[in-house]
Amino acid sequence: MTGYLLIIFAYLLVLTVFNFLRSKKVKTQEDMMVAGRSLGLMKMVFTLVCTWIGSGTFIAGAEYAYRAGWSAMWMPAGAWVGIAIIYFLAGKIRTFGQYTIGDILEERYGKFARLFGAIALIIAFTTIVSYQFRAGGYILNVITDGRITVALGQTLTAGFVILFVALGGMVAVAHTDLPNGIIIVLATIVATPFVIATAGGLGAPAATLPPGHMQIFSPEFGHYPALKAFSYFLATLFLLMGVQSMYQKFYSAKSPKEAKTAVILWIFGTIIVETVVVVIAIYGASYFWQDKTVDPASIVILAARKMVPAPVGLLLLAAAVVVVISTGMNYLLSPSTNIMRDIYQRFINPDAEQKKMVALQKVFIVILGLFAFLMIFIPTAFHLNISVLKYAYFAYTLYGVAITPALIAALSWKRATKAGGIASIVSGATVAIVFDIIIPYGFPSVLKGGDPWGIPSIYPALTVSILALVVVSYLTPRPDEARLEKLFAKGSNA
Repeated sequence: MTGYLLIIFAYLLVLTVFNFLRSKKVKTQEDMMVAGRSLGLMKMVFTLVCTWIGSGTFIAGAEYAYRAGWSAMWMPAGAWVGIAIIYFLAGKIRTFGQYTIGDILEERYGKFARLFGAIALIIAFTTIVSYQFRAGGYILNVITDGRITVALGQTLTAGFVILFVALGGMVAVAHTDLPNGIIIVLATIVATPFVIATAGGLGAPAATLPPGHMQIFSPEFGHYPALKAFSYFLATLFLLMGVQSMYQKFYSAKSPKEAKTAVILWIFGTIIVETVVVVIAIYGASYFWQDKTVDPASIVILAARKMVPAPVGLLLLAAAVVVVISTGMNYLLSPSTNIMRDIYQRFINPDAEQKKMVALQKVFIVILGLFAFLMIFIPTAFHLNISVLKYAYFAYTLYGVAITPALIAALSWKRATKAGGIASIVSGATVAIVFDIIIPYGFPSVLKGGDPWGIPSIYPALTVSILALVVVSYLTPRPDEARLEKLFAKGSNA
């Protein structure tokens, strides 16, 4: 496996050199944050695929499939519906496009909505980056047959991702996503038939795995399986509809038309990749089911290592590596952009020079990267149980309930008011933190199937967020037409 590792490292080295050369072109805030608004259709498509398809798919989604079987499809299905909805907003997003979703939130709800939204995003995205580092540790551990520990692997991954993003920002991220996206799509499609054949054919999962793996709602997850399954659907749906990394890519497009066309191709790429990853994970689970030493989070990596011909395995391992790195880069760049745009530039130094903005953003990329690393390093050091799936679910839920209802309303509902938007952001985030952190750690006796009273956190958090938005908006005066003009002017959805 040393040869495979060297080939993958060689590819990463090529990307690093490319990134270094590209970084010399980063002169302005627009270059750093939105690639100079220069991305054509193909780069848009593959950078959208790379941004969404990360360890949430290859590690968390695969872990879910290993434990729950075919009901794991509920998780990616939320993204597919979300992309379809985003299609109708993509043109408007690009037409208005500035740098962050905070620009939209402030346009509708005022500067404090921008601030609260930025805080929620920074927490959620830093969590997402942390489990990309963990996924990198899993991959390096499996590739080297354990010679690189998970702890060392996640450290190496963190160092590479932080360096990569700090060098080139969106210019580096978007342009390296083109070859990475091609590898991801090609590898997953090519590997699937080999994994199925090695597992024993199409009927292998039904013959080997527990009956619950074949059900629509697996009894393996949650006190109320249907509620849990649909909670994953909702979490991915609301994350995708409001996720800033995607909006930044729309802002980076050459035109609103190319942004909308890219969404159509993006949904096909995402459906294909996420479906075949679940298939690989389920057939991999069937093949390894009797081996109790297998870590469910590593099942796709193990399949690449043990179940396919060597060249195909190399391609699939390379895909796993690039999805972790690409997603880590995208989700590390986004919160640093919020710090600069929504906090520093908005509240501290509105007239900062472009060169200073670029340099300072690189500093915050490093700081946020270190925080993300500590989020995964500390549990590792204390030998705590770490589930990428749980990290992903918390991040998806926090972001989805705090940001997305207010953001979608800002783009599509004229009656939403400043007070309603702020109430939605603050209340949604608060309930999510209470249900996912405070109650589980402070009152573990009420947990059923891992959730407080058996109820996944997205249900109370999303309900409160939407109710706060609607009720408070109707209880407060309508927004001025002048505030609505930029987002609802004729042709804004071109």
